[in-house]
Amino acid sequence: MNRRDVLQQLGALALLAGSAGRALAQGQTYTLVEPPVPTDAPGKIEVLEFFHYACPHCHDFDPLLRGWLKKLPADVAFSRVPAIWNSQLKNLARVYYALLVTKHLDALHEKVFVAVQQERERLYEEDSLREWIGRQKGVDVKAFMEVYKSFGVNASVGRAEQLARAYKLDGVPLLAVGGRYLTSASMAGNSHEAALKEVDRLIEKVRRG
Repeated sequence: MNRRDVLQQLGALALLAGSAGRALAQGQTYTLVEPPVPTDAPGKIEVLEFFHYACPHCHDFDPLLRGWLKKLPADVAFSRVPAIWNSQLKNLARVYYALLVTKHLDALHEKVFVAVQQERERLYEEDSLREWIGRQKGVDVKAFMEVYKSFGVNASVGRAEQLARAYKLDGVPLLAVGGRYLTSASMAGNSHEAALKEVDRLIEKVRRG
């Protein structure tokens, strides 16, 4: 999903079409990160998924990613990083981090994708978000909205923006391995399955040094 190409609107939110496109030599299935990015997982191999909730490719990829995570090796640390290219995506990033902090991410991550992309919920607007959260079972609306506006979530959003700059993010979903390598479906063979196989290969490459 390329940030420069607009396919359609989800309310006021632009959906960015195409997958992470980078110039590759023939047969190359990943790109090097230059310079390498320091990771936030000391002693482990860090894998990051850059995504956003308005990206249909990210939604399609997510079930495969969740299956892959069930077999995550002990020496690998995984994190999602929301892509932030405009004010709507910034607020959706806040939704992601608020779900993570309040421990509702497992239950509601997929539902946010559906709400934004299929149900046209304007979850990047505070009033709409509050109303939608109020319809979700087991969520304390007041507590959730306090976290959504908290210093901690603001700091996480700022860190996501820093990582996007460091990795020169230009599309999603994009996978970073060990702060050294980037891959995606378009790089690895035009399939999400191929991208995850490439991640496994890059993890082994990092292990070998």
